[in-house]
Amino acid sequence: RHRHRRDQAPGPRPRRPARAAPWKVALVVGGILGGLLLLLLLTGVSYYLWKRLCATFTYEELSETTAASSTQGDALCPLDARTQASRPPGVPFVVPPSLQSQDWVPRSSREWAQVPQDPYPAPELLPHTTGSNLGDACVAGTINPELYKIPEDQSEADFPEGCLGRLWFSVEYQQEAERLLVGLIKAQRLHAPSENCSPLVKLHLLPDERRFLQSKTKCRTTSPQFNEHFVFQVSSKSVNQRVLRFSVYHVDRQRKHQLLGQVLFPLKKETLVGNCRRVLWRDLEAESLEAPSEFGDLQFCLSYNDRLNRLTVVVLRAKGLRLRENTSFVSVFVKVSLMNHNKFVKCKKTSAVLGSTNPVYSETFSFKAVPAELDTASLSLTVLQSAEGDRSHELGRVVVGPYMYTRGRELEHWNEMLSKPKELVKRWHALCRTTEP
Repeated sequence: RHRHRRDQAPGPRPRRPARAAPWKVALVVGGILGGLLLLLLLTGVSYYLWKRLCATFTYEELSETTAASSTQGDALCPLDARTQASRPPGVPFVVPPSLQSQDWVPRSSREWAQVPQDPYPAPELLPHTTGSNLGDACVAGTINPELYKIPEDQSEADFPEGCLGRLWFSVEYQQEAERLLVGLIKAQRLHAPSENCSPLVKLHLLPDERRFLQSKTKCRTTSPQFNEHFVFQVSSKSVNQRVLRFSVYHVDRQRKHQLLGQVLFPLKKETLVGNCRRVLWRDLEAESLEAPSEFGDLQFCLSYNDRLNRLTVVVLRAKGLRLRENTSFVSVFVKVSLMNHNKFVKCKKTSAVLGSTNPVYSETFSFKAVPAELDTASLSLTVLQSAEGDRSHELGRVVVGPYMYTRGRELEHWNEMLSKPKELVKRWHALCRTTEP
């Protein structure tokens, strides 16, 4: 058997056909399907972009509009075309408000045309309006001069008769640093003794009369521009009791100072609130050269408005007061009382000023009084010094009123107030005491 097997030549054996692996088949099928899906996606995106591009360069034809009234001059749409309900049916647009007042005529059965008008109307035919609607006063393309007008500064135009000059300044108080910043801006129309006026300004923070700050001297001008800044260190507790005084001097050739006028500005809470810089102006006042009376003097203004039946009293300042205790903790205030037939009607008080024999108030009070009551009414202004507790000592009093109650300067002040309605009449009055202190 073995020999028979060896005799047979071992030729090459026939090979069986190879079979492909299943994972290869699945990979090929997946690739074909993915390619088809990608081709479909690219086709869809290209079609969408092509539609968008065509929509950009083509215009959509408007739908046919319904024929409106054929009468000439009818408006295409009502005046109020800002809402959807106001737009006529079938009209795919709204006429702008600037073109609503213009006439439209039918060009054909479905089209409307504007009546030809002069595109450049004469300037004198343009409407002129005053108020907030300045933008509607001119046609587009023209210049409306009303829009470029700067409002006139009344502070530089209205100077009363006999004015000694006007001073502009700024005040700002820094609460944390407790510093008072004062800006000296300018002065105008100073009443100088000569044409060659050389002004300067001294700043005092009353009641401190010894310390002051001084500006530079401006040569040969009655309207100097200072633009200088000054700093006062003052505590927040006492700043409302201080008064800022500006004294304007003329410096002659011998370097002597001649007072031209002064401005007294009380530092009230409403002025310093907010830590912001406020620009103010005040007219100069002449310094009283008269010596104070025995118990001091009080300056105030009177005014009566016959239409409003209002009696106004402005308490300005006092000088030469004889305080009982000459200390800085003494406070002085003024009580204003309206009397009728010597009966009390109403009373108002000023704020208290600490440690000054020349306090400045600048406070205004109003009382109701009909003209028939002025023949029997009077005003009593009493200067009081506060004491311990609720007690106070009277330093002096002034009574102004008709002939029934007063004489002399007090009667003249009252009559001048009645002869000049709606005007503030200012005068000094000597204090008198009714009871011994």
